[in-house]
Amino acid sequence: MGRIGKEEINRKLLHILAVGLPVFIFYGPEWLAVSKEDVLWIVFALLVLSLTIDLSRLYSKSFKSWFFNLFGTMMRSQEDNQLTGATYIIAGSFVCSWISLSSDPFSASVFVSLTLFILGDAAAALCGKAFGRVKVGDKTLEGAIACFVLCLFLVWFIFPNLPSFQHKWGGDFTWMHMFLFALGISILELFPIKFGRITLNDNFYVPATISLLVFVR
Repeated sequence: MGRIGKEEINRKLLHILAVGLPVFIFYGPEWLAVSKEDVLWIVFALLVLSLTIDLSRLYSKSFKSWFFNLFGTMMRSQEDNQLTGATYIIAGSFVCSWISLSSDPFSASVFVSLTLFILGDAAAALCGKAFGRVKVGDKTLEGAIACFVLCLFLVWFIFPNLPSFQHKWGGDFTWMHMFLFALGISILELFPIKFGRITLNDNFYVPATISLLVFVR
């Protein structure tokens, strides 16, 4: 059995806090009496802020030193010279927020896929490091199974019972939708899209991709 470092746990706890983004995109207009366009601009502002911090870290030695003193233990080595996962999550949330402008059903689909990805990715990373034996690229089969099981549990028992979800979904939330959400998130998390030597960051494209694919019904 592998060991999960404190840094990885802290990183995933911070990652899980990002669930606030899909909650804000889905429930923000209702709870805060704002428009979907207002939500989109707020998420865009968060993206600009995150990009500013990342670019300052990449191009200012003094800012980089200060940043690493605070957050260095939670960063992966490959993030030393590129954007952090947090920026990609916010970028993906911005795309999802833009998709949600189309209709309430699209908003519900975005809510499911973005939440599942954030929580499923955390489960895959933690279980993969703790129990992973079968390597699939840089990830593990055990992590993917953990992601699938958690996602299936959430779509089966949690989402259908959330306030306003069924109404905004606009129809039956069938077992086929549930299965496609869980399976789609798990597969795309396990097999990131690559173009030659370039690997796309799954935080950016997976939630939006699954939202669009599953909602074609």
